[in-house]
Amino acid sequence: MTGGPGARGSPGERVAARARALTERFQAELGAAPEGAWAAPGRVNLIGEHTDYNQGLALPMGIEQQVLVLARRRKDRLLRLVSLAAGRRELSLDEAGPGQVSGWAAYVAGCAWAALEDGASATGLDMLFDSEVPLGAGLSSSAALECAALVAMAELWQHPRPPLDLARLAQRAEREVAGVPCGLMDQIASLCAAAGHVLAVDFRSLAIEPLPLPLDDAGLGLLVIDTRAPHALREGAYAERQAACHAAARELGLPSLRDASPSSLARLDPGRSETRRARHVISENRRVSQSLDILRAARDDADTLAALGPLLSASHASLRDDFEVTVPHLDVAAAAAEAAGALGARMVGGGFGGSVLALVPAARGDEISRAVTSAYAERGWQAPRCFEARPGAGARRVLGVASGPAT
Repeated sequence: MTGGPGARGSPGERVAARARALTERFQAELGAAPEGAWAAPGRVNLIGEHTDYNQGLALPMGIEQQVLVLARRRKDRLLRLVSLAAGRRELSLDEAGPGQVSGWAAYVAGCAWAALEDGASATGLDMLFDSEVPLGAGLSSSAALECAALVAMAELWQHPRPPLDLARLAQRAEREVAGVPCGLMDQIASLCAAAGHVLAVDFRSLAIEPLPLPLDDAGLGLLVIDTRAPHALREGAYAERQAACHAAARELGLPSLRDASPSSLARLDPGRSETRRARHVISENRRVSQSLDILRAARDDADTLAALGPLLSASHASLRDDFEVTVPHLDVAAAAAEAAGALGARMVGGGFGGSVLALVPAARGDEISRAVTSAYAERGWQAPRCFEARPGAGARRVLGVASGPAT
């Protein structure tokens, strides 16, 4: 099966090698050696889409593709931010709050602002970012950027916080500074991920249980199909879905749709969009529960993982028909993958573009990739990018380079 970007090696060796290779670039761009390097993964959500802001259940995992940040403290309050993909921004920490920063830098400045709001005693920072998480692919490149920045800030500013607390700070940065009404799943996945494991997350209690994902033992793999369709949460569409879910819960007299059951839907008008949105959330929570049973059984018999396939397909159908967040590129990718032998496939992320995740026999991953590419070519679409997703480690320091702030 086609791997992700970069040399294979072990994931830890690969990200450390990337960090070492970038130290000279950091010094050239920012005039001094970095104090260290930190990394945070993108995420794939095995199942449980649009459940996080409904106090529901999900099974996300970090992936081996990482956002890397090299950083150094300054003696003033200046943030000098360099992205190898998006350019350079400079601003004061005093300008890092809501309504003051736009573009990619808002995610980083928002993290600094959230840390300051949380009591950090901060100085300025020089930071250089490099990402191998595909942009716009629905794999949470923005959350990985935030989480890499926050673990660096927490260490350099001597403001340690548990991963779940950092996830809340990252969510606050994205919501209040970057202006994206996100849930908490992406940040939890990036900060709490464990290599070889998927995370069972209960968004009511915020209990997190790492569960082994023995794909190799089952002869299976997870294929990410980056559709390259423009991935943008349509103007207000994500917020509209949230509002519809919350309205349905209120109409049912419930704190959230987590408390609803399939029979609850009989109390809602079947012709309204709120009912369809609620039906997706209720059925998706049930699919996550069924997936949890499969994963726990796989501890003794990895072959049970194949039973995840139909649940992934049912999730996609629900997101297409009830939640209405797919687009033709996603639907074609999922259908072509299944026709070529995938055991199941579903869109991942917020929708309206991005990627499809397919559970495939490991030996047939490349064949399935070619089938999807052919289906795109028949429609005159840009070829998708396909690569294997493997559960990777969470945000962490990956390299110590120098000590002490720049003069």
